[in-house]
Amino acid sequence: MRTTSNVTAAFNAVLRLGDPAMLIAGAAFAHWVRFGTPILQVEYVRLVVLTTVFALLVLSSKMYRSWRGRGLSAEVMHLGFRWSLVFIGVVLYATATQLTVELSRLWLGTWFAASLGGAVLLRFIIRGIAAWVRARGMDLRTAVIVGGNPDAQRIVDTMRQNPWMGIKLRGWFSTSADRCALETVKPMGRVDGLAEFVEKNHIDQVWIALPMREQGQIANVLRQLDHSTTDIKFLPDLFGLELLNHSVESIAGLPIINLRSSPLDGNARLIKAIEDKILASIILLLISPLLALIAIGIKLSDPGPVIFKQLRHGMGGKPIEVWKFRSMRMHKEEEGRITQATKGDPRIFPFGGFLRRTSLDELPQFINVLQGRMSIVGPRPHPLALNEQFKTLVDRYMQRHRVKPGITGWAQVNGFRGETDTVEKMAQRVRYDLYYLQNWSLWLDLRIVFMTVFKGFVGQNAY
Repeated sequence: MRTTSNVTAAFNAVLRLGDPAMLIAGAAFAHWVRFGTPILQVEYVRLVVLTTVFALLVLSSKMYRSWRGRGLSAEVMHLGFRWSLVFIGVVLYATATQLTVELSRLWLGTWFAASLGGAVLLRFIIRGIAAWVRARGMDLRTAVIVGGNPDAQRIVDTMRQNPWMGIKLRGWFSTSADRCALETVKPMGRVDGLAEFVEKNHIDQVWIALPMREQGQIANVLRQLDHSTTDIKFLPDLFGLELLNHSVESIAGLPIINLRSSPLDGNARLIKAIEDKILASIILLLISPLLALIAIGIKLSDPGPVIFKQLRHGMGGKPIEVWKFRSMRMHKEEEGRITQATKGDPRIFPFGGFLRRTSLDELPQFINVLQGRMSIVGPRPHPLALNEQFKTLVDRYMQRHRVKPGITGWAQVNGFRGETDTVEKMAQRVRYDLYYLQNWSLWLDLRIVFMTVFKGFVGQNAY
């Protein structure tokens, strides 16, 4: 057995033992927080033992596969989903057996948060140690590249710049479809010698970087490696395309490459839905007195309804009704036209101007979140007429509607809030929205919420 396998197995064993340990330690810590002692009472011990056994079953599937080359955020999202499944099971069991009468809810909530936090911290530490080990030439996978082109060079550069991936390039093999030689990698000659080299040097991975039109060359490489146990990775020539959340999946046994798909499918959609419902419920409960005061202020400032309802595009480009506190005097717009608010706009009454500058006019949208029309974090919804105006002027403008619109977003906390009176301003906003779609995570959402509290409620363009 190679040293690389021993090291990887050691990391894996630490995680397999560490997760149950974090469950037990988290339970003791939560008991100390709630009752002042880490020594668990008998009924708590029973539940912790059952939960640990259940967690071993839930976490064992795919959780302890190799995450080499994948980011920490992807692993943490996967862990968070499975950890939540474990604790949902705990709550259902406790409810069915009437243990909830005896258990402290504060203890249960603290146990979930502390144990998950410990498991995440453990992975952060393991990755740090792995990066340190790999930087010193241990726990490495050897690899060769087939094909010489800019995409292949991108593989080389990525591996050089990210030593934590633990992949050592031994060379590259040329083909008749090559467009350039690879820099900083040893040339190994024509691809005809690939199989012999892989076998003789125990190469772990072969990366094929050939255009998809070169089916004959690709088939030749695969035939050469028929009797090899090496991992084979194919990099399609897609870098020149601006793709949104591309992925690979199998449909009825057919290998499919998604060139564009929703960034919030499966586990991610469930996590975001839970996040929205919990945060919106808590926030509405906390701000309910403020909502009542604002409603009274609007009624005293200008006759008319308190809530202003407007059709905007939601997920999938479907129209949704978005609620805001009314900040303008009652007026009529020309059909098919929307006039954005400007500085000193005479339609805005004084109290309404204060609401707009502080974003307090958008608070009713937390009700839209509970209705399922919006998310707390996402691209801001624009009026329908504004979308019609800009969708042909800004590249990939409508792609921002692949998720639910949000009360706040990555563009807003980065200064792109309020009036977008030029194509350049709108293009910048869309660029930030698409970054959010391509990099979504629960942690990014929480970061945006945190940033909104401190810098997202006001802005020089908000009037």
